[in-house]
Amino acid sequence: MSAAAPGTSKAAHSEVGPKKKKGPGALATAYLVIYNVVMTAGWLVIAVGLVRAYLARGSYHGLYYSIEKPLKFFQTGAILEILHCAVGIVPSSVVLTGFQVMSRVFLTWAVTHSVREVQSEDSVLLFVTAWTITEIIRYSFYTFSLLNHLPYLIKWARYTFFIVLYPMGVTGELLTIYAALPYVQKTGLYSVTLPNKYNFSFDYYTFLILVMISYIPLFPQLYFHMIRQRKKVLGHIEDYSKVE
Repeated sequence: MSAAAPGTSKAAHSEVGPKKKKGPGALATAYLVIYNVVMTAGWLVIAVGLVRAYLARGSYHGLYYSIEKPLKFFQTGAILEILHCAVGIVPSSVVLTGFQVMSRVFLTWAVTHSVREVQSEDSVLLFVTAWTITEIIRYSFYTFSLLNHLPYLIKWARYTFFIVLYPMGVTGELLTIYAALPYVQKTGLYSVTLPNKYNFSFDYYTFLILVMISYIPLFPQLYFHMIRQRKKVLGHIEDYSKVE
């Protein structure tokens, strides 16, 4: 599931929990702040690139080409988040973080980059837009949290915008993979046929179909998990407001 659900992985530090966990040391904190600031700036560059390209062309078709390089760079840069978990400076699951990061990297390189015919599809713009807004909010959230100055607006956006952005991103991802299927089947992209000296075969076309099917059980679990997280994080504040 490449549309990362806020709160399910890749956290800069523990966001919610009954026990206060020890945060990273001063050096690790400084590094994480720099990393999150750079990633926030990178996704802002992508957002500005999309807007500028749209204003210049007067159309949203083919906007992917205007942000292709920074998208690949900063989405690939998220691989460092797996390392952060592995070395312990971020208390998140290595497996879950790795799954969500690599699923996006997979869609970026193994689908959109590799099947150039899909790059002009509107579905690509759909998931890129969802990713961009999500990541600007997410990395801003982590930055301010590490600095212990988290504005409520960013906190609210972090646990609210996903309601629309997550389904939007997943829809774009699925439609993009679906659009790539005919080209993958026709060209035999990344497929390995028998006979060969390794006595091994792999059908990338079938693999992509299995990836699409995997969204069926995974998306509802991640989405409703975040709904519960939202209630946990924002619920007590909203309830207090109602009492007042």
